[in-house]
Amino acid sequence: MGDFNLALVIVAVVVCVLVLLFNVYLLVNYQHPDDKNQAYFPKLVVVIGLSIAVISILMLPGDVANRQACRHAIYNGACNLTLPMKTLWLVVYITDAVLVFFFIPFAMFYYEGDMDKSVGKRLLSAMLWVAVSVVVCALALGILYGLVGKVDFNVRHLSSASTNFPTSWTEFSRSQPCIGSTAHQCAAYLASASSESTWTMRASFPEYVVALATIVGSVLFTIFGGVGIASLPLGLIFSFIRRPKAVITRSQYIKEATELGKKARELKKAAEALREEERSGSKGRKWRKNVKAVEKELLVLEDDMKTLEEMYPQGERAETAWAMTVLGYVAKLVLGVVGLIVSVAWLAHIVIYLLIDPPLSPFLNEVFIKLDDLWGLLGTVAFAFFCFYLLMAVVAGAMMLGLRLVFITIHPMKWGATLMNSFLFNVGLILLCSISVIQFCATAFGSYAQATAAQEIFGHTLQSLRGIKYLFKYNIFPYAFVILAAITFLYYLTFGWRKKKPNARFQLSS
Repeated sequence: MGDFNLALVIVAVVVCVLVLLFNVYLLVNYQHPDDKNQAYFPKLVVVIGLSIAVISILMLPGDVANRQACRHAIYNGACNLTLPMKTLWLVVYITDAVLVFFFIPFAMFYYEGDMDKSVGKRLLSAMLWVAVSVVVCALALGILYGLVGKVDFNVRHLSSASTNFPTSWTEFSRSQPCIGSTAHQCAAYLASASSESTWTMRASFPEYVVALATIVGSVLFTIFGGVGIASLPLGLIFSFIRRPKAVITRSQYIKEATELGKKARELKKAAEALREEERSGSKGRKWRKNVKAVEKELLVLEDDMKTLEEMYPQGERAETAWAMTVLGYVAKLVLGVVGLIVSVAWLAHIVIYLLIDPPLSPFLNEVFIKLDDLWGLLGTVAFAFFCFYLLMAVVAGAMMLGLRLVFITIHPMKWGATLMNSFLFNVGLILLCSISVIQFCATAFGSYAQATAAQEIFGHTLQSLRGIKYLFKYNIFPYAFVILAAITFLYYLTFGWRKKKPNARFQLSS
């Protein structure tokens, strides 16, 4: 069996089972009571989607561990790798693309279909929408693959004179690495510029699909990740700063509760008016704007109600509830400080290793390598943590911008109150961005993840595709990522200490 490592296979199987069970647990505890004992197909899509997203993140450190099977080989082909990682990468990411562009839209169209229609009509309507998506995607992929689905590799033809095999190695040194060299350089360094040429070959279709999905995901990843890398830790820290400082009196509680009740009645009246407009068929631009405004104010109202309940705990265990509230905010502060350190480390690594050419230092690459030397898989665990943190930053950025951008539908995730359409939306977002997170990590940690299957797919092939390679050649996404992170840092430092107020206003049609 060569260097086949049975332990790695067992670990991979166990991790997949644990990930599946954990995602089922999340679904059961996050789902809305209205979705219990129904919407089984959307739930299946959610569990599979979340599992694929988590497994794809874990596959990169797994790819590094898999490469260790050949660490004593002279070259990669001199041993048998434990797992066929390149095939597994393509399978996972093709599944990812199919879920994002077909199954998740189908599940959302079916779930959000008119409940007055029969199941058959809802299925037919969802299938028609997905069929249109399939045709459009197939045409776009086919045309692009036929026209520009090629990779261009810059190669240099080298040649040198032959010489007799030496009888001793005394003539070699750090400054004299080659035989018969008078300029202290090998023949490869003396090649002329005319020896360079371009080697063109057609990329495989699965790799091309992964590449295009990566580009779409990279746009979202850059926006949401750039904002989230700052908002994730600072949001926790400023949540501690804005925390309720003391328990309020009963009279203050009644006054605040009355104000919130008045706002709730206004929102209910607005929602009923919008529902009447929807039934009458007048769903224009103004209607959609008002719907988003009501959603935003409803979220702010829910946050205000939660804060009020924290400031005036009731029941026999009121003191215990207040103590848990205080401890919760302290935990947010601790997590925020730890997250801030990780975010700063991430941004510093991007600048030092990716944006400066040549890199000033391997930085985190060297940290992971030393941790592996210190204790086995410690570096791999730290590596996986940084990848997961980046994905969590994407989710945090999406939640933050979803409250501010008009074209993004708000789909908050709440414990015990998350509808399936919100689940599907967020799973689709996570899946789409997870491809780009892996590509970004494979590039950012190129020294640590060298010679892996992920680096072959996301490094050499992706960065040599026609039309796409320039986005990576000039580091467009890392630059935009760092700029958005800096803007978000400044925003939080300027306005983060203030209590959030609703800025959306709805206008009822007369």
